Amino acid sequence: GPCTECSCSSGKEPTKDASHTKKKENGDRLSVPKIFFGTRTHKQIAQITRELKRTAYSSVPMTILSSRDYTCIHPVVSNSGSNRNEMCVELLEGKNGKSCAYYHSAHRLGEHHALQSAHGLYQAWDIEDLVSLGRKLRACAYFAARELMVGADIVFCPYNYLLDPQIRETMDINLKGQVVILDEAHNIEDCARESVSYGVTESQLRAAREELDFMVSNNIRPKDHGPLRAVFCSLI
Repeated sequence: GPCTECSCSSGKEPTKDASHTKKKENGDRLSVPKIFFGTRTHKQIAQITRELKRTAYSSVPMTILSSRDYTCIHPVVSNSGSNRNEMCVELLEGKNGKSCAYYHSAHRLGEHHALQSAHGLYQAWDIEDLVSLGRKLRACAYFAARELMVGADIVFCPYNYLLDPQIRETMDINLKGQVVILDEAHNIEDCARESVSYGVTESQLRAAREELDFMVSNNIRPKDHGPLRAVFCSLI
């Protein structure tokens, strides 16, 4: 049956307190941890949510953290082959005099009560369900999923959201005192290596060397660009 500490026991909407705390009888604060469930791929998240739907905890408040590649519904950004993150930031900052109407409507999806009562997502849902609902309501699924994390008891995400400190900071993920479950944890080593690695092609190296050749030949800070050119030559 349902447990006594999380929201599934009462069927009530959890508090908006991001720390998920409750009061003890003596007045102290009792922390109720979130469960962060990390997987290797987004496909595995879909499998896990299907299994969650079959349990007694299928209606527990949850969210799925995912990249804009999977959740952006803006017609220009989502169909662009370039960096969607940069295009999204430019829209939010209004650099070209335009903003994102979908972002300003994210609050329509950002509450568990609204998802369950108004939109019928009573049971565990997949990211495709949220994106589909976002298209229907013209609301951003990416930022809605982040807002849902505040009141969620279970947060599903890829490994790197938990392992990479920069992503944790960007997504406001605080793992202190929380429960962390890593599915197929033997893949963690590769994921950790990838999070601190960067790949370049030979053509990129050659293009960089040509630019440095130009800098040195035109006497533009040759003391700085000369040694850097030597590094690129050795790599090539």
